[in-house]
Amino acid sequence: MKDILIRTENLNLWYGDKQALIDITMEVPGNMITALIGPSGCGKSTLLRCFNRMNDIIDDCRIEGSVFFGERNIYEQGIDPVEIRKNVGMVFQKPNPFPKSVYDNVAYGPRVQGIEAKKNLDRIVEQSLHDAALWDEVSDRLQESAMGLSGGQQQRLCIARALAIQPEVILMDEPCSSLDPIATAKIEDLMGELKKNYTVIIVTHNMQQAARVSDYTGFMYLGKLIEFGETKQIFESPQEQLTENYITGRFG
Repeated sequence: MKDILIRTENLNLWYGDKQALIDITMEVPGNMITALIGPSGCGKSTLLRCFNRMNDIIDDCRIEGSVFFGERNIYEQGIDPVEIRKNVGMVFQKPNPFPKSVYDNVAYGPRVQGIEAKKNLDRIVEQSLHDAALWDEVSDRLQESAMGLSGGQQQRLCIARALAIQPEVILMDEPCSSLDPIATAKIEDLMGELKKNYTVIIVTHNMQQAARVSDYTGFMYLGKLIEFGETKQIFESPQEQLTENYITGRFG
């Protein structure tokens, strides 16, 4: 396994009285794609949001345990969640571009961070769009509204927007669920490119997608991490009966 970038230790989470995550201990290697799979409501997206403290904004949410980035527990007292989110980009299930130009969507994060010089913004926007495999399609449309792009282009724009703040980690919550097969293939190809420079964690309900794109896979069920390992091992020789039942379609 490559160097571990993120690890959780005995991570438990409650929404009010309902426990959504139960004793999650796992290690996420750097510069790899890690997929979280499992039936709806098993805690995949909740776990994903623990990696950038997005659950903090949910009322009545309580968390115990640790999430380490390197040596730092991001749930320690005094850690600023905004600082964490600068290091962890997020791409959501449905493309959610801002109702602004293509350029302003990508430049938004750098501007918030205080970058104002046009020359610097131009460079960041172009590089981010290149990295999101979108530059060739929108280089002559930078001042047009992002809302005029196709769904697949909008999702790659959201990836470019996440890349513009130069994170170490990119979280993707079912990023292809609202896209057609051609747009999905482009996003999957893009993930393979991104892992050269970033660590990617993806939640997907599509097992074929997890098998195609990820290096490591975690199978979750009822708030527990049932099994975690190299994707090939999880899909070809799972150690747990529950994992095998899910992968072979006996439930889910």
